[in-house]
Amino acid sequence: MGRILLGITGGIAAYKAADLASRLVKDGFGVDVVMTKNACEFITPLTFQAIVKAPVYTDSFAPIPDYSVGHISLAKRADAVVVCPATANLIGKAANGIADDLLTTVLLAAHEKPRLLCPAMNTAMWENPVVQRNIETLRALGWSVIEPESGRLACGDEGKGRLADPGPIAAFLKKLLSGDYSDR
Repeated sequence: MGRILLGITGGIAAYKAADLASRLVKDGFGVDVVMTKNACEFITPLTFQAIVKAPVYTDSFAPIPDYSVGHISLAKRADAVVVCPATANLIGKAANGIADDLLTTVLLAAHEKPRLLCPAMNTAMWENPVVQRNIETLRALGWSVIEPESGRLACGDEGKGRLADPGPIAAFLKKLLSGDYSDR
């Protein structure tokens, strides 16, 4: 089917990325997982290692067994990239070319690949004009975006900010790999 690079950032919705990884593996995709330090506070790399049956990457400076440059080799072998969940922090970094961890350096190296962003955050953060400007910047740079859903958030607030369901995210990734880059 292809190889997906799944980037996971630090938000409560990180647990839903395990469902997405499982769906992708069941659909026949190879999955490389890159987690930020903050993501590891919400869900462990071991969870993803068990699901994808492969190493999980968390450190820019960890030795790579084949002596390749980690962020470059991960970007090269990906057929598509998805960041799920994508926090306001990651969105800001990606929109401004900031590469200060493994995931953000991989994203810079994968700029020619189909890329999908799945934001999840509090409604007030999602509606912040800075976040919306960063989303529009990423769209203009070729990123597809599956916007968050409305509902009850982890903090108890109601509104737009919940991570989209993993089923439609997996379906959208299949479309991306088939060459259908239409945005949702």
